Amino acid sequence: MQTKQQILELLSSAQVQPNKRLGQHFLIDLNLMRLLVERAQITADDVVLEVGCGTGSLTEALVERAGRVIAVELDEAVARIAKRELSEAENVEIITADILAKKSIISGAVADALKHSREKYAGRVLLVANLPYSVASVVMLNLVTGDMPADGMYVTVQKEVAERMTAAAGSKAYGTLSILLGATGEVKVERILKPSVFWPQPRVDSAMVSFVRKAEKVGRIKNMEVLREVVNLFMGHRRKMLKSCAKLAAGNLAKIDNWDEIFERCTIDSHNRPEQVLPEGYIAMANLCSECLKSEAE
Repeated sequence: MQTKQQILELLSSAQVQPNKRLGQHFLIDLNLMRLLVERAQITADDVVLEVGCGTGSLTEALVERAGRVIAVELDEAVARIAKRELSEAENVEIITADILAKKSIISGAVADALKHSREKYAGRVLLVANLPYSVASVVMLNLVTGDMPADGMYVTVQKEVAERMTAAAGSKAYGTLSILLGATGEVKVERILKPSVFWPQPRVDSAMVSFVRKAEKVGRIKNMEVLREVVNLFMGHRRKMLKSCAKLAAGNLAKIDNWDEIFERCTIDSHNRPEQVLPEGYIAMANLCSECLKSEAE
């Protein structure tokens, strides 16, 4: 792991400055970095994804423990530094790319690297990262509902994002992220982080957050894609009543014509607003929608 002075020297030698446009804030508190790694309990059978690896400071700790590390860095100049610093590590692949394709799904190159690594290592797929603020929520949503789901996520994020990750139904911060995380696992704020533990210092507090995927929760979901569509439908119109939201259904959900029955069977009041429905309620609605769509397809 690299101290602030070492990061400064690495950037200076490459004539590079932190990129404000990319929101680069390097975690320089090595004790917090160790805590993040310890919380993940990484083993030699695990595949670890790191998004925004920077100069490779956290990556150095990850390669010592993981079977394989896929590190992603958008900034080409900074990625070159990380590749040089980790040139002797045989279990790391540093991909210079945007983690997101079309700003909404995981990049194909990253997805392929994870898939190939998963074929070799039988442990968990973990996200361990000082996540760039601008992509944090979308990356985590993809790793919860996508084709290559993460078994755990151990990240530093903007405090506001942490609040959305852990928000309870009925609260202002409750939304798609908190619903899907709550539907599939358990989320915990490990530590609130002051701006001083980063360089350059951000203007807001951050948080260290952990997410552990729970098989018993995921097992109750019949179709993850339908669940995400249902959550997006209702939370996309969170100020309307549920029955009004249902009338705005598009795509596959536009085929559903028995929303009143679905609400009744789920014991959900259609006059409530989407932010009042628990994750379990969304799972129940999505499962019934899946049954309807399957019946129609047959």
